[in-house]
Amino acid sequence: MGAPDFWTHQDAAQETVRAVKQLKNWLDPFDSLVTRVAGARELAEMLDVEPDGEMDAELGRDIGGIGQELEEFRLRSLLSHPDDFRDAQVEISAGAGGTEAQDWAQMIMRMYTRWAERKGFTVEIVDLSEGEEAGIKGAVLEIKGLYAYGFLKAESGVHRLVRISPFDSQARRHTSFASVFTYPVVDTDINIEIRDEDLKIDVFRASGAGGQHVNKTSSAVRITHIPSGVITSSQAQRSQGKNKATAMQQLKNRLYQIELAKQQATKAAMDANKSDVSFGSQIRSYVFQPYTMVNDHRTELKIPDVQKVMDGWLDPFIEAWLKQSGGQAADGGVA
Repeated sequence: MGAPDFWTHQDAAQETVRAVKQLKNWLDPFDSLVTRVAGARELAEMLDVEPDGEMDAELGRDIGGIGQELEEFRLRSLLSHPDDFRDAQVEISAGAGGTEAQDWAQMIMRMYTRWAERKGFTVEIVDLSEGEEAGIKGAVLEIKGLYAYGFLKAESGVHRLVRISPFDSQARRHTSFASVFTYPVVDTDINIEIRDEDLKIDVFRASGAGGQHVNKTSSAVRITHIPSGVITSSQAQRSQGKNKATAMQQLKNRLYQIELAKQQATKAAMDANKSDVSFGSQIRSYVFQPYTMVNDHRTELKIPDVQKVMDGWLDPFIEAWLKQSGGQAADGGVA
């Protein structure tokens, strides 16, 4: 990165910077762990702690902190996909059921907002469609933080609620559904780099109307982009330089559209994996009555404190899924 010509090729340089950033995200926590373990060993030697002896309170806190940090590092080791380190876009949609489902979608939105706050992440509401009476029809949240997508990809799917409806005058039990789908937030600016060695440039005499100058000089330009096979040409101007500039701009526009189409195809493939928001396709059930339980149907992890989960305590479910899947994509997403 310190080389004088490092930024000559922008795409390659940005990819290198991105790779270095990802490596630092691994090395910094590892170095911190090594330092903490060394410190704990020194403290144990200073206190002359016997293997079976009573542990000093400060040393006990250090060891407990190291254990927690080690577990976090181990979980992060499951997040090895190139997109895992990115911010996440969380799309929430109410299922069928009118006000009841829309209220559930709003509860889901609050749950992820609280989870993000607990992690020290920031949340931005990108889009919000409010319900007619209560709740929301849908929302898109952008959650910004290191490995936000890596963790939240586990949440893609249908979430099912069972409770006594506050909107039912007869206090009957209702089942509602909401879908959650997560995307990695990728760079929106497409940087098109065209290398001279990838171009074949031909000049020729322009044809058609335009007078003696157009027909007698080699002012027309044809550019072939060898890697993609895209060919552009221009002969409208009398100047070869102007025609070359026009053909180059056309080439950039064409290559931009090709790259944009690739990104759109990736997103379309992700959208195609979305589950129907209906019974039988849920990844998790949240039961408020007749008992309280949150049950993840993929890992079979069950937590009885539903209020704590709704307040953003989602890490046990995310961790269980990561351990079971090895960090691969959820049914509703790609990793």
